[in-house]
Amino acid sequence: MSLIKLENYALGQWVPSTDSGETLYNAITGDALFVADSKELDFGAMMDYARKVGSPKLRKMTFHERGRMLKALALYLLDRKESYYKISAFTGATRADSWVDIEGGIGNLFANASLRRQFPDEPFYVDGDVAPLSKGGTFIGHHIMVPKRGVAIHINAFNFPVWGMLEKIAVNLMAGVPAIVKPATLTSFLTEAVVKDIIASGILPDGALQLICGSARGILDHVQNGDTVTFTGSATTGKMLKSHPRLIDEAVPFNMEADSLNCSVLGTDVTTEMPEFDIFIKEIAREITTKAGQKCTAVRRIMVPEHMVEDVQIALGKRLASSTIGDPSVEGVRMGSLAGQSQREEVLEKIAQLKQSQDIIIGDLSNFEVKGADKAKGAFLPPIVFLNDNPFHKTAVHDIEAFGPVSTIMPYKDIDEAAALAQMGKGSLVSSIITADDQIAKAYTLEAATMHGRILVLNRDCAKESTGHGSPMPMLIHGGPGRAGGGEEMGGVRGILHFMQRTAIQGSPTTITAITNVYQQGAKGNIDGIHPFKKHYEELKVGDQLITESREITSEDIDKFAALSGDNFYAHKVETNFEGTMFDQQVAHGYFIMSIAAGLFVDSYEMNPVLLNYGIDDLRFTKPVYPGAKINIRFTCKQKLPNDTTPSENNPKSKIKRGVVKWLVEMLDDTDEPLVGVATILTMVKLKNQD
Repeated sequence: MSLIKLENYALGQWVPSTDSGETLYNAITGDALFVADSKELDFGAMMDYARKVGSPKLRKMTFHERGRMLKALALYLLDRKESYYKISAFTGATRADSWVDIEGGIGNLFANASLRRQFPDEPFYVDGDVAPLSKGGTFIGHHIMVPKRGVAIHINAFNFPVWGMLEKIAVNLMAGVPAIVKPATLTSFLTEAVVKDIIASGILPDGALQLICGSARGILDHVQNGDTVTFTGSATTGKMLKSHPRLIDEAVPFNMEADSLNCSVLGTDVTTEMPEFDIFIKEIAREITTKAGQKCTAVRRIMVPEHMVEDVQIALGKRLASSTIGDPSVEGVRMGSLAGQSQREEVLEKIAQLKQSQDIIIGDLSNFEVKGADKAKGAFLPPIVFLNDNPFHKTAVHDIEAFGPVSTIMPYKDIDEAAALAQMGKGSLVSSIITADDQIAKAYTLEAATMHGRILVLNRDCAKESTGHGSPMPMLIHGGPGRAGGGEEMGGVRGILHFMQRTAIQGSPTTITAITNVYQQGAKGNIDGIHPFKKHYEELKVGDQLITESREITSEDIDKFAALSGDNFYAHKVETNFEGTMFDQQVAHGYFIMSIAAGLFVDSYEMNPVLLNYGIDDLRFTKPVYPGAKINIRFTCKQKLPNDTTPSENNPKSKIKRGVVKWLVEMLDDTDEPLVGVATILTMVKLKNQD
């Protein structure tokens, strides 16, 4: 049977592998299936294509447009997921393993798409708060972030051919940067299937995504300032790539996620009768068997109070014994094979190294059952658990990672000792602690955090909904210090900003407003005689402003508000002796002043396009307001954001097309320093065009 030639995607075309490429096998049966190489590719041309064709198109799109693009792509791939499951089986993965990879990857697209609501409807991002740079307020500073004008090169590992790609490209595409993806050749056939559907969908602009199935050796020779390189794989390979002279010469960021000897700790408070004990055993067993232990976040070191070692060994042994190994297509199989014979041989080599300083207590490499497959042909291994009885002196366990269904139990005396053992891993992606005692959790977390990218605290309160030790989440960072690579990816908005250039800008408030399209306090306003609340969303412009009439605040007003609200704080009572307080006399409630503000700026005489007020941000009261003060409001359109929430079928009112408008509310009195309060209110404003 002739082998299927995997295709690379470069310069807008599919380029097949040659007959002399690397042969790829079915991990379950050992049958040769595919051939892959990249001999026909010009990496320099691919990177120029991404920069010149993909980058300009993505950069011109706003965050909201990019987010909707990712959402459309996620829905498209979700409709085709079953075809990916069939191909994923060739990697030795069970249905559950594949779900993490396939639907977990698509979930990253959805999650990043939803982040559009935390960004402006602009191609750029305004970062942080304004920096006042002058006494009079006429000179200010701010930061903006714009898409880098390069390409993201993603060099991925073999264990997650879908998730590894989608979690990375979701981020750079949201930032407005094109990508070249290099999956590990061993499982690149699954990545290729997904990329073929992505390209066929036509959802991404030309040049936004290219694929290399074969070797990418030499691609770093073509990087330049503005590019970004990410790497997931072995620390040895990562260090070699990271030291490439071109990366140094061009100051190209290199994000590495490498080997990680992650650990899970059973708290000293846990007994065999507690729910936390069962939670711990289930979590460890799952981490050993899921993806046959081929996860960068899998538990490699199991830390147990010394008096609990035997209990853990017995319970874990029983649970692992129930994990049926074999062909994932056979009913009842819960653990598949490793991704290939090369991976199996590498894991066996690491097991042999670990055996020199510790003993296997669960599992037998020569005597295990495989259901529905030939153990000799497939890349199968049973779960293997070691016991290291002296982990502070037998330290190979803190240095050697067997990237498969292999872990080690080790005893500890107290929580400080557990944290010390955790840190001997020299930097990990994740640690977990299972405990019902929040003080134990706090002590461990604060001590261990310096050497871990993520810490999961698990107990009976969150176990049912917990995503588990081994599951990085798109809204949280994924990465770790030291041995784990020192990198950081995902993390919600944080991850997107890694692909953008932060630039400080300085100027007058009016100029900074014009650049950012966000009104800056002190900028010139647009007063055209039309109340801003009478304008539809499309008609409003940032800077549209209303300056209201004044209202005098009286002692009677303050008394009435106190009676109505029930807020009888001493400072609001006229009879209070104010000696030794912060105030000179009876002071108005801050919320009363905010209510007065609404009464002054709201156009309440007739229906208008403002549908509702749904919140107040950044409310501050800057000085006390005493009876006799005359208050007026400067009310300015600060920012406009689209609203594309899916309408509810059961609520016709939700189908009204609208946008979000943020308004700056400045509460002023009649003194030389007039500002008494400031807030940002959020409203829904109706679109004029409801088609």
